[in-house]
Amino acid sequence: MAYTINKTDGTVVATITDGTSDTSTSLTLFGKSFSGFGEGLNENLVKLLENAASTSAPTAPLKGELWFDTSVNQLKVYDGTSFKPTGGSKAQATAPTSPSQGDLWLDTDDDQLYVYTGSAFQLVGPVYTSGQTLSGWKIETLASSGGNKVVSSMYAGNTRVAILSKETFTPTVTQTGFAEIKAGLTLNSTLGAVFDGTNTQASAISVSSTTNTSATLIAGGNFLRADAADTSTGQLTLDTDSGIRIGDSQELTVTVSSNDVTVAQTAQDKDLKFTVNDGGVTKTPLQLTGADGGVDITGDVTVTGNLTVSGEFDKSGSVINLVDDAFIKLNSGNGEADSGLIIETGDTDDARFFYDVSENHFTAGEGGTYSQVIRLADAVADGNAAKEKVLKTTAAGLLTVTNVNLAAVGSDITSSTSTSSTSVPTTGQVTKSLKLWGGSTISDDSSNSIAGNRYVETSAPTSGQGSNGDLWFVRES
Repeated sequence: MAYTINKTDGTVVATITDGTSDTSTSLTLFGKSFSGFGEGLNENLVKLLENAASTSAPTAPLKGELWFDTSVNQLKVYDGTSFKPTGGSKAQATAPTSPSQGDLWLDTDDDQLYVYTGSAFQLVGPVYTSGQTLSGWKIETLASSGGNKVVSSMYAGNTRVAILSKETFTPTVTQTGFAEIKAGLTLNSTLGAVFDGTNTQASAISVSSTTNTSATLIAGGNFLRADAADTSTGQLTLDTDSGIRIGDSQELTVTVSSNDVTVAQTAQDKDLKFTVNDGGVTKTPLQLTGADGGVDITGDVTVTGNLTVSGEFDKSGSVINLVDDAFIKLNSGNGEADSGLIIETGDTDDARFFYDVSENHFTAGEGGTYSQVIRLADAVADGNAAKEKVLKTTAAGLLTVTNVNLAAVGSDITSSTSTSSTSVPTTGQVTKSLKLWGGSTISDDSSNSIAGNRYVETSAPTSGQGSNGDLWFVRES
């Protein structure tokens, strides 16, 4: 009759009829009266002893079956899906499939151990791959004169970058880049290592010392304070066109734009003052006035170069203006133009004294009416030869004119021989004098005096002409 082969849980593995064998599992199972069952039975025993040792897994394993994987020399058990190591970890280049929580996997490419958390493989260590070499923190013991010191060394690519220590000491065994190890973090001096980045907060700087230990180490006391008055012995350079701002309201600014420098008083209607110490007294020789934009200067002003004034020059007061130079030059460097002085008068017609370039002479006048200023060279002694010219006498005191029109001067010419009078008679006075008879008077009675006139004419007197005592001399033409 047939054999029914059951597993531990009662399920049927196989039903074997008489005289046959079954190979549906890793072992060969025999039916009743199977010929040669002895060899097969012994082979089954051997397979059980060696746990099917082979480079290939059994082809028809049962759940719980053992297999010794000779390719990795590892005993594995079949979980119903795949063979898993019974102990240690799976050593392979890729992560195992269908892992169970707690499974270990050694990445043979990177020499790193992982553990399966139930959802993913988590790195156990080391934190660096075999290609990266030693990188990260390593706990080490270093010898010193004060005994062994436990430190944490930071490595990158198998190079020690920094050492973290709880105390300061000097290693008795040479540590490259670490002649002395400070309490805290000490960087490798051979690497030129620095801390780079942005700190949200830094510890206070000690300003108790002002002695620099080297050209690259600056004592805290040599930093300029922002919260207190301070002094710098070095040159201060601001490499920005924004410049500087001074004052609690930033009233004074010094800025640069297109290489032009602007010094500004920014408070409305306030002044920019420049003061000096004159013998212990503070004086303000220069003030830029904010209310009117003017410039106030107190004291003497010395100009060694040219002074150009595009607006008006206003000198108030009665002080006399002194000029040391022998000449004052007007209209310098410009084209020809009338130039001179303008004197403001009480009316709107200012008086002017200027050089008229069109006439090539000086001119003076008021209210738009101007005449030439006469030089001695412009005057003439002969008014008859050079008419309409200003007259002057000759060296002998003589003056020549064509005619002189004079108003009546003094009284009629008398017979007096006195030469003391310098009055000049008019033509009428001279004519009348010539007509007088010897310049005397004729009396016709004791009470009346009648001037006797003389007349020399080419025609005889007519009726009504003359007076008593007149004489007429008729001359033929």
